[in-house]
Amino acid sequence: MNPGFAGTRTARLGRAALLTMIAGTVGGAAVLAGQAVLARSRTYAQPDFGLALRSTTGRTEAPPLRLVLLGDSSALGVGVSRVEETVGGQLARLLAEGGPTGSRRVHLSSVGVSGSRSIDLDTQVARALLGPAPDVAVILIGANDVTTLRRPREAAAHLGAAVRRLLAADVEVVVGTCPDLGAVRAIAAPLRQITAWQGQRTARAQAEAVRRAGGTVVDIAAETGAVFRADAATLCADGFHPSGDGYRVWAHALLPAVSAAVMSATRH
Repeated sequence: MNPGFAGTRTARLGRAALLTMIAGTVGGAAVLAGQAVLARSRTYAQPDFGLALRSTTGRTEAPPLRLVLLGDSSALGVGVSRVEETVGGQLARLLAEGGPTGSRRVHLSSVGVSGSRSIDLDTQVARALLGPAPDVAVILIGANDVTTLRRPREAAAHLGAAVRRLLAADVEVVVGTCPDLGAVRAIAAPLRQITAWQGQRTARAQAEAVRRAGGTVVDIAAETGAVFRADAATLCADGFHPSGDGYRVWAHALLPAVSAAVMSATRH
């Protein structure tokens, strides 16, 4: 074979491969950008301002327990219309009914704000500590750190600081890390897979920061992700926020850690 011809042919094949790779990369980026635009333009469930952020559950004579939720829309119950369906409401009911800690009269409140990222927890902690301090705080955060492209370790550092402040005020802290974003129907593939991967990175960073701060970690994605992926009914109509069924799944995943926190709080 003519070496010159072979070299020319190899160069052409190399250029063709390079152009194909560039076209694929550009095309893939265009697909992802388009999916991101579609995801942002969807109509999502909004906070229900008629939903009580404070409620009391349980027998009057039962020992009192102050439970506060901090975090993003999941701490408020966006996606449902009754406090009993929120993750906080379902936790309060389970604690009021008894179990390892015995029945409680649960005073539930939430200082969560829809759309919050970990950097916003500083203000929420200040609000949670106004007046009588809660016995147990449950923090649900992380999804918005992922969707707004925050660095996992940077976001986790803010979360760790919030945990330390609460513990310093004698509040037991349970953190539900970033949920499985691969189960979200509002985001199409392949953007969904990329978002899920970033969510996993964020959850790992969160878990490390919370443990270092002295809090308790519940890996929401590991505990409940398979259920959310298998059952679309765990999400509300917007395909992003949990439904009442989804919040129930989360509540049961959080319950062992919250019950242990309650027992620890009673020993203070």
